[in-house]
Amino acid sequence: MTRLAPGAVAVPRPTRDLCRLVVRANETCAYPSPVPPVSSPPSKDAPIGIFDSGFGGLTVARSVIDQLPHESVVYLGDTARQPYGPRPIGQVREYALECLDHLVETGVKALVIACNSASAAMLRDARERYDVPVVEVIYPATRRAVAATRTGRIGVICTRATAESMAYDDAFAAAPHLELTTRACPRFVDFVEAGVTAGDDLLAAAHEYLDPLSEAGVDTLILGCTHYPLLTGIISYVMGDGVTLVSSAEECAKDVYKMLVVNDLLRDGGEPRHQFLTTGEPEEFAAVGRRFLGPEMVAATGLAGSLA
Repeated sequence: MTRLAPGAVAVPRPTRDLCRLVVRANETCAYPSPVPPVSSPPSKDAPIGIFDSGFGGLTVARSVIDQLPHESVVYLGDTARQPYGPRPIGQVREYALECLDHLVETGVKALVIACNSASAAMLRDARERYDVPVVEVIYPATRRAVAATRTGRIGVICTRATAESMAYDDAFAAAPHLELTTRACPRFVDFVEAGVTAGDDLLAAAHEYLDPLSEAGVDTLILGCTHYPLLTGIISYVMGDGVTLVSSAEECAKDVYKMLVVNDLLRDGGEPRHQFLTTGEPEEFAAVGRRFLGPEMVAATGLAGSLA
């Protein structure tokens, strides 16, 4: 049964079983193996392409770099057209596919959609469109939440676009015994990108967004936007020690590892080479990006209006 917090988007529980395997707590990998045949199989030494509407996906890149230290990453942030959260689903799909097309053209061996809004809008399209495996953030976090909950009451905080897409309702459709409470938290993204991770204004917003989830009795909370891991401290403070936080970034990185192993794409060793692309201003992207990623963000390359 889906329970919605006050102010949350009212969406019906889907009746179809979209992906029964995905929510099994002991599932090893949600992605097909082997990769469908391609005319030119990707090289193990090719980079992993990671895409987000802006900076939040750098939390996924951080987890991928930590868990797969020999893998190279090409990250593309569509900062000229962010945020995706308030945009119509059709527009999000269009923008996201443009960015993924660009990454595929650079020769990546796999794609990571490190944006909940984009995953909700075009995951199926991406998997049909490209001859490389595609990993996203919604189903990995869902699986982990199912494994973690003790009471069966799970919360999701996300953007408006993700909430309205019913993506998490779809992901939980195979577990109808669970209660799902969703809450859009749009101002959290603004705080993170402004570099604000503490303070009275943020605390007030956190109580506004999270108190209804506490009242709903959730014991597991999915951070359903890749910006939100940077607010783990204040989210944990407001929700309390009894609530398990599930980071979509960390769970996505685990699935990237599994996908590479299953499809024999894991790089054997050597120093990685990372590249960061933006549709916006490169210097600004690098400066803000360092807060999300750390020292690996040396510089960014602008795409000079080729997408935006």
